[in-house]
Amino acid sequence: MTAVRDIPLEIDAAQGPSPLGMLPADFLRDYWQKRPLLIRNAFPGFVSPLEPEDLAGLACEEGTLARLVEYDRANDRWQLRHGPFEESVFPALPDHDWTVLVQDVDKWDADVRELLTHFQFLPRWRMDDIMVSFAATGGSVGAHIDQYDVFLLQGQGQRRWQIDTTPNPASDYRSDVDIRLLTQFTPTHDWVLQPGDMLYLPPGIPHHGVAVDPCLTISIGLRAPSAAELLDDWASTLTADAPDTLRYVDPDLALPEDSGEIDASALARAEAALRQLQMDDPDRFGDWFGQFITTYRCAVQPAAADTTPTPEALAKALANDALLLRHPWSRMAWRRDSRGGARLYVGGHAHAMAVADARMLAALEAIDHRLYAGLGPSGQQTVHALLAAGHYQLAQEDAA
Repeated sequence: MTAVRDIPLEIDAAQGPSPLGMLPADFLRDYWQKRPLLIRNAFPGFVSPLEPEDLAGLACEEGTLARLVEYDRANDRWQLRHGPFEESVFPALPDHDWTVLVQDVDKWDADVRELLTHFQFLPRWRMDDIMVSFAATGGSVGAHIDQYDVFLLQGQGQRRWQIDTTPNPASDYRSDVDIRLLTQFTPTHDWVLQPGDMLYLPPGIPHHGVAVDPCLTISIGLRAPSAAELLDDWASTLTADAPDTLRYVDPDLALPEDSGEIDASALARAEAALRQLQMDDPDRFGDWFGQFITTYRCAVQPAAADTTPTPEALAKALANDALLLRHPWSRMAWRRDSRGGARLYVGGHAHAMAVADARMLAALEAIDHRLYAGLGPSGQQTVHALLAAGHYQLAQEDAA
């Protein structure tokens, strides 16, 4: 096994087998949620799919999640503003010390979404979004810690990244700003990234990025729910349909030595009462998690279609070269159930079907006539239901 001291934190991927500069299995073994990695030339000759003007325009669109972070260097003050913004905001800004950040750009721009194909070695349902930021010279969001995995791909210009890899780094936050900024930050590594360079950061690594010159940074984030979020939702699911007759019972109650004591028998009965909720049912637990994770942090759900073609009309349209395109906000995942079949989870709903159908639907962005015809009856029925719910849109192939 490779010793920790022999694992580099900086590599050049120009001649590597992937943008990681190594086989994905090696990356998962040595770096994923373990240590950061700077990958020079992850995307040699990279050309950003987005221009700063495009990002500013998107930040002004209704429905976008956008933020503007400004820094007053003379007084060490930070200001945070939330979008969408008026178009007049950006021309009025200075040429330094500000950053605009837009979440979920992959949902708005197909070329940005295409970048996700390079990260298919990770579970797709772990993908949160692609955030894109533009920073004027000196622009930053301050030194901070994120509790999620992120790949920071430099799109345009240069950004200086500093990170702190010491064990148990300081994690106190300033109380005078609206964003969670560290009061103390002592970097152990200091790099300047060029377009096509990429920095991977696991959760919990203090970091600070500052624009050397006007620059675009593309952040591929994989946010995982906290244990508290999981427990809260799972408990809500368990109790939602629990009958009132499921209670703590004590027909075996013996005369207590002390009526004020909660003894071992009482605790055992409390545990037995909870077990009545069938917490150990694997299919119930799997359905809960599939439904939870396909809605987790999803800012938008597709809207139901105004009209939906009949199954016969849908099949005819597909035979005439139409395509079913997955809505960019639609999140899908699947799992095998205990009966040999599968469950497809889409936007918080479960659909039973054959394993091959669930695997295909979770993977594909578009369905043509051949793929649709190859689905079993349950798969086709689910696709029709998802079209009615807005998770698919029917389009002609030349308009895709």
